[in-house]
Amino acid sequence: MKSISSSFPFFSLSLAAACAPLVTGAAQAQVTDPAAEVQRVLGSPTFRSAVAVLDKEHGRIVEEGIKLTEIPAPPFGEKARAEEFAKMLKASGLSDVQIDPEGNVLGLRKGTRSDGKVVVVSAHLDTVFPAGTDVTVKRQGTKLYAPGIGDDTMSLAVLLGFVRAMKAAGVNTRDDILFVGTVGEEGPGDLRGVRYLFTKGSYKDKIKAFFSVESGDVNRVTHGGVGSKRYRITFSGPGGHSYGAFGSVNPMFAQAQAAVEFSRIQVPAKPKTTYSIGLIGGGTSVNSIPVSSWMEVDMRSESVEELKRVEDRLLKIVQDAADGENFARSTKNAKITVEAKLIGDRPAGSTDVKAEIVQIARIAIEAGGYKPDLNWSSTDSNMPMNLGIPALTIGRGDTGRNGRTHSLDEWEDVEKAPMVKAMTTSLGIVLTATGMQ
Repeated sequence: MKSISSSFPFFSLSLAAACAPLVTGAAQAQVTDPAAEVQRVLGSPTFRSAVAVLDKEHGRIVEEGIKLTEIPAPPFGEKARAEEFAKMLKASGLSDVQIDPEGNVLGLRKGTRSDGKVVVVSAHLDTVFPAGTDVTVKRQGTKLYAPGIGDDTMSLAVLLGFVRAMKAAGVNTRDDILFVGTVGEEGPGDLRGVRYLFTKGSYKDKIKAFFSVESGDVNRVTHGGVGSKRYRITFSGPGGHSYGAFGSVNPMFAQAQAAVEFSRIQVPAKPKTTYSIGLIGGGTSVNSIPVSSWMEVDMRSESVEELKRVEDRLLKIVQDAADGENFARSTKNAKITVEAKLIGDRPAGSTDVKAEIVQIARIAIEAGGYKPDLNWSSTDSNMPMNLGIPALTIGRGDTGRNGRTHSLDEWEDVEKAPMVKAMTTSLGIVLTATGMQ
């Protein structure tokens, strides 16, 4: 059999450790040899033709990334970017393109042996930056600087490049591929786009695998979804003059007690579990007992059970703090009450490292000359992982060629050769997983 390295210069692959048939974590059934499939796809003339299109269209992909970056897409304000991305998907060769009621952009590419289900290949439309942020792209050599250019706007342009490359090269896949631009991936959005896709959208119960293409190095394979719960805790009371009403219950005292007790929760190092109080506020003046005070709390874990344990402990702590303040001071005018409002809920989950989709990604990354980095994070893939659907978040940039994510000086290096090499690796993962013919 001809080696990959002899048929395509980007790749070299050692198959010694990967040729045994693998089993999925869920079904425990023998599946196709991922190493052989990766070699077949990457060594095929059709794949090489698709890569040649990516190479030829590198400049167009970059310019489309710039164009989309300069269309603001703050949390809950992705509409203008979504409309433009939908137009671009149609122009790239997808005829079945729509924007769903939640704001996700969907474009279907039919496979040759469709089973009625789809493999999703997605990137997210939204950024973390509020409305009014200057999103003008600035160039310094091959580096582009702008809020959101890397996370995740350039990935949208890469998806467009994939669609055109597949069409121009005559790529056929076994599976239907649904290209998606999701809304609400970043913090405030709370995964609202992908949540809708899996629970309410027209493809509900029709998605059999999921890829999120994200900013960052192509060698990173996110197979675990870190779950999170976020609460805004508000303590309320009668208030009053700090001198004249001294002795009355004080919401700030209750909050302080709750914060101290919360800080003492013991959590395991593995599965990694964390918590924090990120924001606090309340009161009207230094010489007034506050009418209310509040804090926003973040809790995360790789484990559904550990996350629930910390959440339950928080809710008991804040109620105990309110009760304690009512016992310690006068409730003549009113008692302290506490409200715990859930403001963020990202489900935890994972795709077994033995699953075929993970092994395909690992082997293709090694074939590209990179060292795979299997990791946990919080991305759109959390939702399908939690539902037991095979899902990964993969990178699409060469290693070390982006930085300052979520900052105003976020940057992306779009030098041609490294960028095309990384895109080639990502495309190889997708086409192997979807059964390129």
